[in-house]
Amino acid sequence: MSTEKKTIVIIGGGIIGSTTAYFLTRHSSYDPAFHDITLLEATAIAGGASGKAGGLLALWAYPSSIVPLSYRLHAELAKEHGGSESWGYRRVHSGQLEAKGRPLIANENRKNDTGANGHSVSLQKRSQHALGTLRAAGVPKDLDWVAADCVRAYEEMGGPDTTAQVHPHQFTTAMIQLAEQKGAKIQLGSVKTIGYEDGVVRRVTYIDKATSKSTTLPATDVILCAGPWTRTIYPRAPISALRAHSVTIRPSRPVSAHVLFTEIALPPGFKRTGESTAPKGSMKSSTTVTPEIYARPNNEVYACGEGDTLVTLPNSSDLVEVDERRCQDILDYVGSISDEMRDGEVTARQACYLPTVQAAASGPLIGETGVKGLLMAAGHTCWGIQNGPATGRLMSEFVFDGKAKSADVRSLDPRRVLG
Repeated sequence: MSTEKKTIVIIGGGIIGSTTAYFLTRHSSYDPAFHDITLLEATAIAGGASGKAGGLLALWAYPSSIVPLSYRLHAELAKEHGGSESWGYRRVHSGQLEAKGRPLIANENRKNDTGANGHSVSLQKRSQHALGTLRAAGVPKDLDWVAADCVRAYEEMGGPDTTAQVHPHQFTTAMIQLAEQKGAKIQLGSVKTIGYEDGVVRRVTYIDKATSKSTTLPATDVILCAGPWTRTIYPRAPISALRAHSVTIRPSRPVSAHVLFTEIALPPGFKRTGESTAPKGSMKSSTTVTPEIYARPNNEVYACGEGDTLVTLPNSSDLVEVDERRCQDILDYVGSISDEMRDGEVTARQACYLPTVQAAASGPLIGETGVKGLLMAAGHTCWGIQNGPATGRLMSEFVFDGKAKSADVRSLDPRRVLG
């Protein structure tokens, strides 16, 4: 263990900050008698994208420099801490589904598909003919919650050896709780400034959420992992924000463990929920939409749509504006190919902002900034949950070893784009 006194401040309580706190407290040099770790979060742990993401893990994700390490760490963390029960870790199948959507039919107008307990169930989909249609399209045998007459093609992207999932909010909060057990502290407050002297980090000043008072923490090491808010705290960071909407559904019956990247051709004149007629002049020909659908444990399905930049990033995650129309569109799109989704119970309509790197080189940015004591881990786009463990491990190495040891991340060096 190291006896060098360190006061470490992590800025951001999403997946990157939480895994960083976890791996700092698990580093062989960590000694709570000499090392103080405080995580500063403006609103709530996993209050942003880390609590509203899909939670997909894949060996075919990017960047390749950290994906294998992070995928392996996910499996190790789940084995060590009971991740299957604590945060829904499991191996899954994933595939690209090409489908043709159907006009939406209100539950009360469907006369021949009523199952037990009043739930609408597609009998046609479960017929031998329907199952044969799915098999002919290459659809896996247990993927029986997509309407057979909608499927045009299916291509496997990954299986249980290369693809897994977690519940992102549960995983993020579990990581910080495990870090707290080893001595890390959480402080709710909005960071205002990072203080330097002679080009060296010395302090972090924040506004305490509970008291609204300005408070300053001394710091020898500051790890900036505030996601899309990174640029607010450190204006030099080329991090922008992309809003993303999603929904969660309790399907009308349990569904199998599949993740689908869809390409759905909506029929001409597709009438969305709440519209008496399709908008005049709209969709005279088929329009293609691409929602992603993630079946989760405990009879939950997550679905998300495309991102947008229509609304600028608010000051904090609790002020994110949710566009109800965009959420309903996702529900309508997935309902057009699945009775289980269409007839299920909507449990959440939500939005978040993903951090993206505005630079010629792709992100994320992981490593030193050129300011002694200031590290950056931001810009993970949609792969933050997947790459969180590797990023946390690497941050702990930068702090205690002075360099990355578990992976070669020179291509992700923030100094390439910070100048």
